[in-house]
Amino acid sequence: MTATEGPLQERVLEGLGLRITAGELAVGTVLTLEGIDREFGVSRSVSREAVRVLAAMGLVTARRRVGVTVSPRADWQVFDPRLIRWRLAGPDRAEQLRSLTELRSGFEPTAAALAAARATPAQGRRLAEAALDMAEHGATGDLVAYLAADQVFHRTLLDASGNEMLCSLAAVVDEVLAGRTRHDLMPARPNPEAIALHEAVARAVRVGDPAAAEAGVRAIIAEAAEATAGRPA
Repeated sequence: MTATEGPLQERVLEGLGLRITAGELAVGTVLTLEGIDREFGVSRSVSREAVRVLAAMGLVTARRRVGVTVSPRADWQVFDPRLIRWRLAGPDRAEQLRSLTELRSGFEPTAAALAAARATPAQGRRLAEAALDMAEHGATGDLVAYLAADQVFHRTLLDASGNEMLCSLAAVVDEVLAGRTRHDLMPARPNPEAIALHEAVARAVRVGDPAAAEAGVRAIIAEAAEATAGRPA
């Protein structure tokens, strides 16, 4: 793929992905490569590659003499970060947030408890530094920098668990956190209580207190769910 084709493919992916996840392209809708070429003004190679990626995500199936058929939701690769991002941008945002919150409640507290038993000194310092960065950027209202620090915190926590399966979910958490900022689900000034909870978890990991680390992450997820509840979709 050429340097020019890359951005074009992303435009096709975003355009079709957002419409499929929003239900604008209903299950069973049949598209053609020719139609995609015309709609997006791209070459056949770009359309074909975009369809290949969408098929890998379970959003479509592509068959000769049939075309590109929109797949049912049961076939979607729901852990794909791009799919999460598109769903958070669509009309089922509230449902997606609920599902993601329930998922996080199932694995992040466990990861925190493991991190308290397994984190290296370097990982402990990184958690503490990320929490400090969150406090600094939260006080100034710099939500972009706050998000970056928040993502570092949670990625480090999952990494410190020492469990490769838990580590592989970091991209999912990244998209949840980014979605809150992208769709104005964060307050203009992050909640000091949320920042204090991150600091408490970092401290629990550093001193090797699994129960406190687990409880702290449960409280972080609960605070986030409460903060987004009732905000416009």
